[in-house]
Amino acid sequence: MDEIISTVLTKGDLAHVALFLWAGGASAAVLMLLRELSAANRRFNTFVTEIAQLNRLFRDQ
Repeated sequence: MDEIISTVLTKGDLAHVALFLWAGGASAAVLMLLRELSAANRRFNTFVTEIAQLNRLFRDQ
């Protein structure tokens, strides 16, 4: 680990480190967003299913 840090510091590639951290953060944010979108889609699907069952119940009466 010390070799990596010393190589980055000697070559002055802090921009690459910053870019890597930004890309990692952006990727993590996208994964969280997709997880939340998937959960919202499941909740909406459950809601639509319940409404369809309610409509069937009232139509049969």
